[in-house]
Amino acid sequence: MEAFPIQELALPIALGGHDIIGQARTGTGKTLAFGAALLQRIEHGGREPRALVVAPTRELALQVTDDLLVAGGKLGTRVLSVYGGRAYEPQISALRDGVDVVVGTPGRLLDLVKQKHLDLSKIGILVLDEADRMLDLGFLPDIERIVERIPAQRQTMLFSATMPGEIVALSRRYLTRPTNVRAESHTESDATPQVVQHVFQAHQMDKPEMLARLLQAEGRGLTMVFCQTKRACDRVAADLEQRGFDAAAVHGDLGQSQRERALRAFRNGKIGVLVATDVAARGLDVDDVTHVVNFECPDSADTYVHRIGRTGRAGKEGVAVTFVDWSDLTRWKLINGTLDLPFANPEETYSTSPHFFAALGIPEGTKGRLPADQRNGRAGLAAEELEDIGETGKVRSHVREDRERPRPRRRKRNRARTRAGKPIEAGAPANTAANTGQTDKATASSDDNVVDAVATERKRSRTRRRTRSGKPTGAPAATAADTAESQSA
Repeated sequence: MEAFPIQELALPIALGGHDIIGQARTGTGKTLAFGAALLQRIEHGGREPRALVVAPTRELALQVTDDLLVAGGKLGTRVLSVYGGRAYEPQISALRDGVDVVVGTPGRLLDLVKQKHLDLSKIGILVLDEADRMLDLGFLPDIERIVERIPAQRQTMLFSATMPGEIVALSRRYLTRPTNVRAESHTESDATPQVVQHVFQAHQMDKPEMLARLLQAEGRGLTMVFCQTKRACDRVAADLEQRGFDAAAVHGDLGQSQRERALRAFRNGKIGVLVATDVAARGLDVDDVTHVVNFECPDSADTYVHRIGRTGRAGKEGVAVTFVDWSDLTRWKLINGTLDLPFANPEETYSTSPHFFAALGIPEGTKGRLPADQRNGRAGLAAEELEDIGETGKVRSHVREDRERPRPRRRKRNRARTRAGKPIEAGAPANTAANTGQTDKATASSDDNVVDAVATERKRSRTRRRTRSGKPTGAPAATAADTAESQSA
């Protein structure tokens, strides 16, 4: 088995204990580039952790943890992942028993440090994975607080697929004479030569039909579909299910157990399509992802790089398809120019366009619904167990199972009619002339009479007095002489 360029360049430096700034395209083994050296250099068996890996997302933290557990299996390395959305108790219990490596997201790491459950005083190796993504998510203040609690005498390794100016400034603050390791060009056109890219100018209303026909292309395996918003993810996933595809959504409004369940089902092949926001675009390493579809145009060149990097991993070939709406043309041209791609003017394409079928290998006559004989070829999301992880925080999105449960009936509230603070009985007399002191006794023999009485009460007339020249009209009428006298006065 041959090592990737980033591993060949970074491992000797990391094993020597030197600080590293590593840059390589996604899917080329950056995790093992720092993981193998980390596992070899730390002391095993202590109570306090000796290495810390900080990741921007929960999914990436889980991915790194799994890779380190596999790599350090024979060494007996104890690796613990800590991140939000899961119960504190199992993580606290594992820290009390002792761990060698902690992999976590900044928020949960700081929570455990403040609660004095996580001791960083013995950390000898610090790794910042996907550092550019952490800056994008606003984690820089949290990273600074974490680094302040780690001994100054340490080895620091910073890895990222892109290297903006903010990362360079960060490395100058926290790394000591780092060695820059850049295995390949950061531009996507050079970085992913094994990914065949297609860009089509598509109409918003025709995109669901285009996606459904694309998913029936020859050789299509596991597929990731990216959307810009959480609502769009839910809408696209629901539409695909109605068309007969095994699909599930992953985004930030789902509970952590639901997100992990969907990812497990996708990795295990129980569903064939994963619809996600950019939360799933970083660090996820899923085998056999053949197609990536940008259902909505990404917001930046870096986002495009990481999205299509979910396919064509570990030297395999992949296909990336991007739908560009008319309103997104300006943004796409900026991305195209930044990455020096040959798609400055995408061809106008519809679900019936012959060149769309030919470019993606879609069989002629394919419609927007999966034929009945091809449905249920996978176990589906329901076949993956929903794990009880003692979730923390508020789950803002309802899972499908909850929507199918019948809602409890509301109990009727017994309201008593009142008038002037006193209850009104169906047969009680209605007081309709309270202001005049006169009482009309009307027997309410039916509900209609009660309603009439209430309406009469609400329409009580206002007593108005007619006046003329400031005197009530009931007094003798003023004569013309009096009028003339008052005017002269």
